[in-house]
Amino acid sequence: MTTFEIQPNTFRHWRLLVDDNVATLELAVDSQSPAFGDYELKLNSYDIDVDIELANAIRHIRLVHTRVKCVVIKSALEGMFCAGANIRMLAAADHSHKVNFCKFTNETRLEIEEASELSGIRFLAAVNGACSGGGYELALACDHILLVDDRNTSVSLPEVPLLGVLPGTGGLTRLTDKRHVRRDRADIFATKAEGISGNEALEWGLVDELAPPTEFNDAVGRRAAVLAATSTRLDGEPASLSPLRISVEQDSINYTSVSLKLADTHAELTVSVARTSDWLLQTARELDDALCRLRFDFPEIGSLILRTEGLIEDAAALDQELQLSEDNLQLETALLWKRCLSRLDLMSKTLVAAIEPGSCFVGVLLELALAADRTFMLEGRFEEQMVPLAPASIRVTESNLGRLPMWNGLSRLASRLWGDEDSLGRISEALNRDLMASQAASFGLATATPDDLDWDDELRLFIEERSSFSADALTAMEANQRFCGPETMATKIFARLSAWQNWVFTRPNASGPEGSLQRYGTGSRPKFDNRRT
Repeated sequence: MTTFEIQPNTFRHWRLLVDDNVATLELAVDSQSPAFGDYELKLNSYDIDVDIELANAIRHIRLVHTRVKCVVIKSALEGMFCAGANIRMLAAADHSHKVNFCKFTNETRLEIEEASELSGIRFLAAVNGACSGGGYELALACDHILLVDDRNTSVSLPEVPLLGVLPGTGGLTRLTDKRHVRRDRADIFATKAEGISGNEALEWGLVDELAPPTEFNDAVGRRAAVLAATSTRLDGEPASLSPLRISVEQDSINYTSVSLKLADTHAELTVSVARTSDWLLQTARELDDALCRLRFDFPEIGSLILRTEGLIEDAAALDQELQLSEDNLQLETALLWKRCLSRLDLMSKTLVAAIEPGSCFVGVLLELALAADRTFMLEGRFEEQMVPLAPASIRVTESNLGRLPMWNGLSRLASRLWGDEDSLGRISEALNRDLMASQAASFGLATATPDDLDWDDELRLFIEERSSFSADALTAMEANQRFCGPETMATKIFARLSAWQNWVFTRPNASGPEGSLQRYGTGSRPKFDNRRT
């Protein structure tokens, strides 16, 4: 089973060094430590384990190393920054892993950009050697790219000419949308396997600065100091990120406040509320870990039932704490919830919210229900409960009005009710009020409100119906419906990932026996089917 929480002192591929207000993330991939299989991670190429370490390093910088104002990303290898995703890994991995790998990679790069925009941490890519494919995409996620000018080192996106696939979608999108590279130049660049170096890379906007080899380290130090001076990072005490307590059983995965029950075709995820000082941070970490495990290790599970349990007032009090952003820890906790919920939005699984007596879908936890493709809310009580509970209710708070936006920049509430300004207005007037099932349905916040006689049957029949449909069709349908409204760089990246990578990776031009991924490095040219349909 994949491990997603890793402490920096156990990293195999990255070194995290902190000196006052500058952190250095140095890539030194252990070529003999692949995540699976027997491929070799040559030339600082990466697989999912390298990416998981990077994500953990960024999390520790944000939550633990609170004095850091600038992060320098560089390589420990002479003449090689990063060769991108490992080709042998891509050739050996099944389709599900390839797509989830690309998705996780892009989420991490978007987190780097979020950390700059919302946390005020600046990122410098110190490109001290060849930088291709996903390596250049990592550099593109940074605020500033400093390239060694040695007449040899280039940046490149060689996937189209060499591999018959795409530059991870994030690479192409950042060229045009973020760095505003002209489309004809982007076309040349993405089809030129050897890449572009020196003054031409600087002129085209592919990098921001050049430095000769003898002055490179000094240039990195100067630029890091300049970037750190522009930081707007809040002060605050560091968080304690002790290892998560996880119990993995055959049919369940249990944390402190999050639990997963696993069945053949569906899973049930429950978030339990407790009024403890670290609940918000700890539960976000647990929820994020559970979602990543579901993605990578349980591709056969097609539906996820989302539940909460606890006291409504406890959930409301915790939600109030999440709305504070007076110091670094409060801000970063809220942003971790934002990223975790965004990961939920991108799940290639049907999301179903089950709101029952004893649930506490309030504020940030209501976001789970707003993310769902269907929302079931019990009308009344369970008559045969040993200890009768109050009827199910939900509570909309300020957290639901845009504090935790989706990748499209909208709140989940606005996305759910896109174009229905009347309902959005009425909900805004009902903030912090408990809404029963009939009221929630009238506001458009519940899909179905069965009573206790029909509750179990309705959920069961829905899950059975979902399991009878094509998984491919459902994934495409749900991905189309979840992100309405404006297009952003992030929605473009993930929409293209869903459409292009799901298609391109399965085509014989890439993955067939005579395709680019299979013949790469063999000396034999791939054979392409040149029909463009």
